[in-house]
Amino acid sequence: MRISSYVADGGVRSYGLVEGGAVRDVGEAFRHRFPTLRAALAAGALAALPAAAAASPRVPLDTVVLFPPIENPDKILCIGLNYMTHIKETGREAPSHPSIFTRYPSSLVGHAEPMVRPSVSTWFDFEGELAVVIGRAGRAIPEARAMDHVAGYTCFNDGSVRDYQRHTTQFWAGKNFDRSGSMGPWLVTADEFGNPAAQSMVTRLNGAVLQSTPISDLAFDIPKLIAYLSTVCELVPGDVIATGTPSGVGLFREPKLFMKAGDRIEVEISGIGTLSNPIVDEG
Repeated sequence: MRISSYVADGGVRSYGLVEGGAVRDVGEAFRHRFPTLRAALAAGALAALPAAAAASPRVPLDTVVLFPPIENPDKILCIGLNYMTHIKETGREAPSHPSIFTRYPSSLVGHAEPMVRPSVSTWFDFEGELAVVIGRAGRAIPEARAMDHVAGYTCFNDGSVRDYQRHTTQFWAGKNFDRSGSMGPWLVTADEFGNPAAQSMVTRLNGAVLQSTPISDLAFDIPKLIAYLSTVCELVPGDVIATGTPSGVGLFREPKLFMKAGDRIEVEISGIGTLSNPIVDEG
């Protein structure tokens, strides 16, 4: 299944099944029980979505506003330095443990919505990533059972304000400007996505390919990440794990290449589709 969160005519926030270029809403009765996709995940109700949406008309996707598939996750856990090519371009040593920072929901927009370059910086960089969405709660999850806790996957752009990121050794400041990142366009369930290591990712700025990688190049794969993160805290349905970006980011290009108003950034992952966002200046 492909599941989107959105608002259509009338202003009702909802979610539904994506079929080609359209979406079928889950319907008022289902939404009354499970108001958001995160609530449906927590209740283990994903299997009931097709029947709930079957009676709804097909609404063209280009007539709705898409939100991040999980609008208000309990946690957004981001992994830094998780492709060897990116580690090499930064000049760092390979980490012995995952490097982790957090983002807030207010820092993300959905597909086709503008990502905002803050007025205090021109160092606005892109980071295409695969994001994992947790479907079943767990603490201290063994690697061998980690994939049983995955609901699905989506595209992620870890938009980064590099000068603020470098103010200290902590990444937080450069990663949490309002509306500076994006996630979407929808959640693809794990059964449809298949083996993440068999997929690939491309990031394009104004049509030019700047990042390209097989997901198999992750330094810490998804089971390792889930096992490590769940050792620290319980993972709950709707939690998002952004698994890291490969080489090619603007900061380490010569000359540096940062996003500006009027640009369009795209993250395409095989098996999911394309997350596309225009860039605007804060104002």
